[in-house]
Amino acid sequence: MAFAISAFLLTFVLIASGGLLLFYREAMLQRISEVINPKAKPKSLISSIQQSGFSIGGVVGQFENVLPKSQAEISVIKQRLTRAGYRREGTVRIFYGSKVVVPIGLCLIAAVSGLGDWSPFFVYLVCLGLGFLAPDFWLSNRIKKRQNKIRRGLPDVLDLLVICIEAGLSLDQGTVRTAEELRHAQPELCDELTVVVLEQRAGRPRAEAWKHLAERTDVDAIRNLVSMLAQSEQLGTSIGKTLRTHSDTLRLKRIQAVEEAAAKLSVKVLFPLVFLIFPSLFVVVLGPAMIIMMDSFKSLISK
Repeated sequence: MAFAISAFLLTFVLIASGGLLLFYREAMLQRISEVINPKAKPKSLISSIQQSGFSIGGVVGQFENVLPKSQAEISVIKQRLTRAGYRREGTVRIFYGSKVVVPIGLCLIAAVSGLGDWSPFFVYLVCLGLGFLAPDFWLSNRIKKRQNKIRRGLPDVLDLLVICIEAGLSLDQGTVRTAEELRHAQPELCDELTVVVLEQRAGRPRAEAWKHLAERTDVDAIRNLVSMLAQSEQLGTSIGKTLRTHSDTLRLKRIQAVEEAAAKLSVKVLFPLVFLIFPSLFVVVLGPAMIIMMDSFKSLISK
């Protein structure tokens, strides 16, 4: 146990020292430049720390070079991170770094807590496997939650977009106004609409910008919406009526999903009812009667 604690402390000190050397490199270079060129304007400690990228994500991101990876794999991870709402440049490095840091952390926890003494090979193998797969499971969970929020908030966003279009605004202006008004109520979907607006301002065609929205979110309702908008633009039909029809369809699907979940509830309750509730009920109802009957049989036998 003492050896495990000392090994953990030594590893922590080494990692902390390496982190200080990596993240304060810019600060040290700034001090050297101040000594060489005293006329240069000195920078504050806070700005030096900010420029050196001192953060937990930066610490984790330094370990991403340990894992071998290909460009195809990196592109897939970028797409998954985008669907989860993480678009910054360093998110890929943090993701791959976490696949190295989390297994090491789990192994250290197993060593310090004493779980490794029970079956070292099995425990450390499980820690390495779970630690390596934990970021993937976490990212999949984040993607699923974000897609559900986008799916639930799409009818409300379409209603406001229809109101804006019927008030005289174009589809692009209505998208901007909808993203501004519902930013706090539906932040995920409004964030995606803001990206659509920025792409159009950068010169991308409207159909292509909405198509990228469907690819980023990977939600069936968004794909259907983009297809309907493209067909409406090609055929020259009213965009307001198209959006209203799609919004009504989504609300109907949401009601049907709730009814389906309510219909499945009776089947799901059957197993805990039979295996948990009924035995407890039998014990409470028949238990006293069985005790009285046993006492009666004992008295008859003794006679």
